[in-house]
Amino acid sequence: MWLFLAFLAIPIIEIALFIQVGGLIGLFPTLAIVVITAILGTWLVRSQGSQALRNLQSSFSELRDPTEPLAHGAMILIAGALLLTPGFFTDAVGFALLAPPVRIAVLRWARKNIKVTQFSMGQSASYSHSSHKRHDPRTNAGRGQGEIIEGDYEDISKTPKPTHPGSGWTKH
Repeated sequence: MWLFLAFLAIPIIEIALFIQVGGLIGLFPTLAIVVITAILGTWLVRSQGSQALRNLQSSFSELRDPTEPLAHGAMILIAGALLLTPGFFTDAVGFALLAPPVRIAVLRWARKNIKVTQFSMGQSASYSHSSHKRHDPRTNAGRGQGEIIEGDYEDISKTPKPTHPGSGWTKH
């Protein structure tokens, strides 16, 4: 229900703000502000987005929890969408989301009010290619994985040679 109200209220707020600002400063200055905020917002989103991507990559390379860099990246992406949407209210919210203290406050609120009931990564633990299983605590230390599943594989990346002469339509 709240999403429906947001889709209803935001355009009404934007129209009211356009009427008020346009009445105060005129049509062309109002349009110029909208275009300038879109350009400035795009530049800020690109710079902060690349920083967020570097933070995410470093969290992956250092095997840290990527939740916070992902959340910052998502909020920067939402800010970009809001800044590209013409309007004063969406621009204000978009610029606010580009401020790191606002993103940190939103992240704290989300951690406090959103409960994750289940999270998993990769394939399920019951999947195996072979029946030979062994447990080696030295290789699993600190990774949170239960057991090592050994298996055989065959490299199928080599392209097989055709068993028939070419049709002339393709090159073999």
